[in-house]
Amino acid sequence: MAARLVQRCCRPLFGASTSLPLASPASLLAPASRTVQARALPQAALASLHTSNLSRQTDKLLFKEKVYSKHTEHSEIDELIESASSPEELLHVGEQHSLSGHQAATLIIQLSRLVMEKKLETESIVQDSRFQQVLNVLNSQISHVWNGSFLPLLKSLSFLGLEQNRRELRSVKQEVRWRLRRLNLRHIVSLAEYIAARPQAKDKSELLSDLVKHLELRWTEIEDTRTVVALMAKVGHLSQTLMDRLEDKALELAEHFSVEDIRKVALALAVQNRRSVPLLRAISYHLVQKHFALSTSVLVDLAFAYGKLNFHQTQVFQKMASDLQPHVPQMTHGDVGRCVKSFAYLKWLNLPLFEAFAQYALDNADRFTVAQLCNIVLSFARLNFQPSQGETFYSTVHEKLANRLDSLDPHGLMDLVWSLCVLQQAKAPYLQSVLAPQLYGPLLDDQSPRGQNYRLKLLHVNAAARLECPGYPGPFLPPEALHATEPPGDRKATPLQSSLQEALKGVAGDEGNRRVNVQTIYGWQLDAEMVLNSEGQPLPIKDFTAPHLLQCEGTKPLPQGTRRIAFLRWEFPNFSSRSKDLLGRFAMARRHVQAAGFLVVDVPYYEFLELKSEWQKAAYLRDRMNKAVGEDMVK
Repeated sequence: MAARLVQRCCRPLFGASTSLPLASPASLLAPASRTVQARALPQAALASLHTSNLSRQTDKLLFKEKVYSKHTEHSEIDELIESASSPEELLHVGEQHSLSGHQAATLIIQLSRLVMEKKLETESIVQDSRFQQVLNVLNSQISHVWNGSFLPLLKSLSFLGLEQNRRELRSVKQEVRWRLRRLNLRHIVSLAEYIAARPQAKDKSELLSDLVKHLELRWTEIEDTRTVVALMAKVGHLSQTLMDRLEDKALELAEHFSVEDIRKVALALAVQNRRSVPLLRAISYHLVQKHFALSTSVLVDLAFAYGKLNFHQTQVFQKMASDLQPHVPQMTHGDVGRCVKSFAYLKWLNLPLFEAFAQYALDNADRFTVAQLCNIVLSFARLNFQPSQGETFYSTVHEKLANRLDSLDPHGLMDLVWSLCVLQQAKAPYLQSVLAPQLYGPLLDDQSPRGQNYRLKLLHVNAAARLECPGYPGPFLPPEALHATEPPGDRKATPLQSSLQEALKGVAGDEGNRRVNVQTIYGWQLDAEMVLNSEGQPLPIKDFTAPHLLQCEGTKPLPQGTRRIAFLRWEFPNFSSRSKDLLGRFAMARRHVQAAGFLVVDVPYYEFLELKSEWQKAAYLRDRMNKAVGEDMVK
């Protein structure tokens, strides 16, 4: 109607031009007539052109009117889908109306929501012919689905139990792959998070691979902490390149991280074993400077992350210990076990905190499993921590473990007994359980690096039984099992080791007066060994018997008044963090060497490496030797 009205209004304006009379053949011969005709033709052509443009505008109006009517019709269907209160109503809408691809997707999303809310069975719905009809519409008009609907559509189809090899589901995933360039970053991130968390499917790897590649290219578009944290935690492990770029973006946004963001980033790094020092330093700085209130769960997770990555930050550890100590009585036994183990990995011994852990273990011993109790003992042994109520604590441990040693696997049993030896709490039943032939046989036959480590532990336990348990009746390891594995010959000497060997040349004088890198039957290596007479002068060491060696060249017994000197260097990793206290393993080594009849000369890195000249180093060693001899004479 509007088009007709416009045409009527335009007729008076262009009527003269469009209704010109036809010229007679005679008039065509006259010059004047030719002039009139020449003027009239452009006007007719103009009128024809204007009428053509008007027709196009009219067609556009008619098209817009049709589109508007169609959109109104779609809105009514959308309202029916949104207002449906049961799956039956939705399926009825799909059956009675002609749906577009997007409406079919909306109907499926709404259907899954109703099924979830009402806790209905999905099998009957999926098999309904009306639902199959909706799936056919979705499959045939998949290109009409809006970008923002793909993620809820995939979730809905999976929730309804649609098989992964169904044509409709594969069609949706393929459409997503085709549209990746047109999707905004938010949609790509959401899709990647969802698909990465789903169980493995045949076509999952292809779609997820495409999503990860697009994230690698568009990572600079990330502007919020939530996105970078979520991607690091859920998708970063799929691509090293993506994770590198996410770490750069996280470093850029670190000042805006909340406590929960810091926790998730730290855990993501720990799980993937990525020791990103700049990022760890950044989150450590903000943890300390912003004075966050840290909950127990956050503290436990942070302790695990720092321990797993072996990242040391003293201020963070102090904050964690001070915040954690008041909440230890309210913690679960599982969290206590995790915290103790994490701090042991970090070699961080905070006495008040560990006293609280020990008291918790005493008060809640019945709640701990055998494995959890063993982990506590192993952690205390690593740090060489002795509780103030040691007698009560160890009696409780022995009571809980007395009849349960058989439940431990051979390696777990060896770790437990070795740790009790470090803490000087190993009793005869523990020693007998690992020194029996049926247990140590398989350990000695294992030539793997792990097997070599347990072989050394077996030698240490045997040494503890011989040197520190005078009432122990046996058994012991046979002589053929006392051969310790020597370290690789191509291992590079540390600065402390090479400096010590050079200084010993001047102290011993003759090369025959010292023995270096001595492998003992106790499983410990001496950096050097010397024999001094009663006047403190070195003697030829190879002339005398050496019961600490598996094979000895000398046959002479030591003369009266002579002393064996053992030099033990202590490197930075041998001490607790920020402390001059030896870790449990090295404290036991020192005890065993002393119990074997040696006077120990300790050479710690923090003293010996400060000496500049060879003369100072030689004087330092002589002074330590004289001090050890003097202390022995006093005894």
